[in-house]
Amino acid sequence: MTKKPEVKKDPMYMLLREGKMADFNSRRSHGEKCDLTCCDFRGLDLRGLDASGIDFSHGYFRQTDLRGVDMSTCKLEGASINGARISGTYLPKELSADEITLSLLHGTRLRYSSKS
Repeated sequence: MTKKPEVKKDPMYMLLREGKMADFNSRRSHGEKCDLTCCDFRGLDLRGLDASGIDFSHGYFRQTDLRGVDMSTCKLEGASINGARISGTYLPKELSADEITLSLLHGTRLRYSSKS
């Protein structure tokens, strides 16, 4: 069953929706927790986000600006990056180039390779 992305009332998520990256990064660095699974990030500008270790599983990043964001330690299983701006974005090494391309161009959900 595919999980549908949603706009949550989580205050940390709302900071991202409002483009307040510095506030989000600061609050997170001071230990504030957030649930960013199954969230709708469609069309947001997330440049400057400290995304280290965030679980973005089943997130929807259609036309989101992710340029320069280090998502290498994020969980992206089931997320879609259709039409996102990903120049300079670090993605988890477990994601193959083909998987990323399929999601970027066709909106498929990201699946991690079972190869080691």
